[in-house]
Amino acid sequence: MKPPVETIRVSQLGRDQLIKLKRQTGIEHWNVLCRWALCTSLREKSTPPNAASSVDGGVEMSWRVFAGDLSDVFAGLLALRARQDGLGTDADAAAQCLRLHLHRGLGYLSSGKDIKTIDGFLRRWLFNQRPED
Repeated sequence: MKPPVETIRVSQLGRDQLIKLKRQTGIEHWNVLCRWALCTSLREKSTPPNAASSVDGGVEMSWRVFAGDLSDVFAGLLALRARQDGLGTDADAAAQCLRLHLHRGLGYLSSGKDIKTIDGFLRRWLFNQRPED
């Protein structure tokens, strides 16, 4: 399946959130955190708000780095979700869906003030438990 974008651009706010998450969790690679952010947002039934954000001073990564061996899976998920969110069925819709869900997911993940370790991160976002449980 064709990827929705060749290059993923994360805003300055998203970059700051990635830095915070990297520091809190010890996860070294931003592409891994971005995958978690995308999946965290995709599991929500609601459509993310269409907030305009500048990518100046942000982060760029290739689709190949972001998606890795799961490229077809992520591309398929984004195409399906773009249609469900009412964005359309073309490549631009999937790209917009990626941008919206990635940034919403980064906001969700970075909002966990009590997350201090990878264990806490996984408990909170994978199992919906408080990190100290």
